[in-house]
Amino acid sequence: MTKRTTILIGFIGLKFLLQFLLLSSEYDLQRDEYLHLDQANHLAWGYLSVPPFTSWTSYIIQLLGNSIFWIKFFPALYGALTIYIVWKAIEELNGNLFALILGATCVLFSALLRLNTLYQPNSFDVLSWTVLYFILLKYIKTNDFKWLCIGAIAFAIGFLNKYNIVFLLIGLVPSLLITEHRKIFLKPTLYFAILLGLVLVLPNLVWQYNNNFPVLHHLKELAETQLVNVNRFDFLKNQLLFFLGSLIVIFASFYALLFYTPFNKYRLFFFSILFTLIAFIYFKAKDYYAIGIYPIYIAFGSVYIADILKDGWSKYLQPVAIAVPLLIFIPIFNVAFPNKSPEYIVQHPENYKKLGLLRWEDGKDHLLPQDFADMLGWKELAQKVDSIYLRLPNKNNTLILCDNYGQAGAINYYTSQEIQAVSFNADYIDWFDLNKKYENLIRVKEAEEVNLELQETSPFFQNSTLATSITNQYAREFGTGIFLFTGAKIDIRQRIKDEIAEKKNYR
Repeated sequence: MTKRTTILIGFIGLKFLLQFLLLSSEYDLQRDEYLHLDQANHLAWGYLSVPPFTSWTSYIIQLLGNSIFWIKFFPALYGALTIYIVWKAIEELNGNLFALILGATCVLFSALLRLNTLYQPNSFDVLSWTVLYFILLKYIKTNDFKWLCIGAIAFAIGFLNKYNIVFLLIGLVPSLLITEHRKIFLKPTLYFAILLGLVLVLPNLVWQYNNNFPVLHHLKELAETQLVNVNRFDFLKNQLLFFLGSLIVIFASFYALLFYTPFNKYRLFFFSILFTLIAFIYFKAKDYYAIGIYPIYIAFGSVYIADILKDGWSKYLQPVAIAVPLLIFIPIFNVAFPNKSPEYIVQHPENYKKLGLLRWEDGKDHLLPQDFADMLGWKELAQKVDSIYLRLPNKNNTLILCDNYGQAGAINYYTSQEIQAVSFNADYIDWFDLNKKYENLIRVKEAEEVNLELQETSPFFQNSTLATSITNQYAREFGTGIFLFTGAKIDIRQRIKDEIAEKKNYR
């Protein structure tokens, strides 16, 4: 085993170790994770929330036992593979050992550590961007047709994971057109590769068509409820925070792509990041959508810095360059990860507020960062629903209806398989079992609407009560009410069908 291989294995091992050490056991999973895990029980070529790739991973996790270890393993794996691809890119650019170590350090101690703690499509999205940029680098270097085909396959997989990958093409196409690489559009092999990619994503496009393109509804809803609160200046500011310890390396890559002779043929990468960021800013994208852009630029920057620090006294700056990402990461470690108790964060909010971590998607500041608050109260919710359900004499004819996908997903994850909570929210709208005639209803209602539930639903049941509520004051679900209605006076399936139809007509 070579020295380089040993060091690479060390970085990957450290990556896995950190991903598990950075999480406190005081927190549950995050609400999105429950939805993604539940998709394993409803495999399809598409969903309202995401493309199908995440559901395939969820199915593998389910086969492995659905434990927290495996849920956290896969995003950590995608993060480790991102380090590996950057390492290979540096090798392709003829970087020395110092360049390899610098690049791996910059990727390791970055926002990816936070991103890779969550089981969401984002970790694989960053890997997909990095792989596609690496494939482009290989194609430019070799002019080998096979890399176009490999790129088409990689793009298709990335597209089936998250549609965000389209922004890579939005930035890349004009970059090709304004450089000498525009001649690629004259090659028939390019269009064969494009056709290959279209064939691979076709099942998802057909699913979208058959379901009236729910992705468009999702984007519209996203724009109306979340992106409307996005500040374009904050988007740019946060780009600096994601790889704060690597800014020198990233900015060095911009200079090198313009003026460093060995990188002349890779100049399109400079224009690509400009066009991609402009597109993100124009559409008021969330800041983390752009994280996948940067790892490949760390590769370019590491090789350039290694070249200018290779001779004379400058070589003594190499340890300093490697230490910078680590030293800057240390204070970030104290605020960016769910490794402090909620009580500690509430008592020491200064640094969290300074970095904007207390601001939620509603544009307001709260006690905890939104992701942290989204990791609390779920076990409590599931246990209380389970307790109510098990006491019912005819529990098999009970509908568990939730206000949002996090509630439904958490109940389904923590309770027995016979409990299948649903919601009119997100993917759950397609997962109702309308073959049963329901006698009872367990209704999980968000705190803001708790007071209206008895008034609205009681007339359809013989008995009704507010059984309990979520008492964890730090949870985003604090105050969520759990109602029990028994003895249905009507067949509530028709009301469910009407509600589903109304939701689907809207979308």
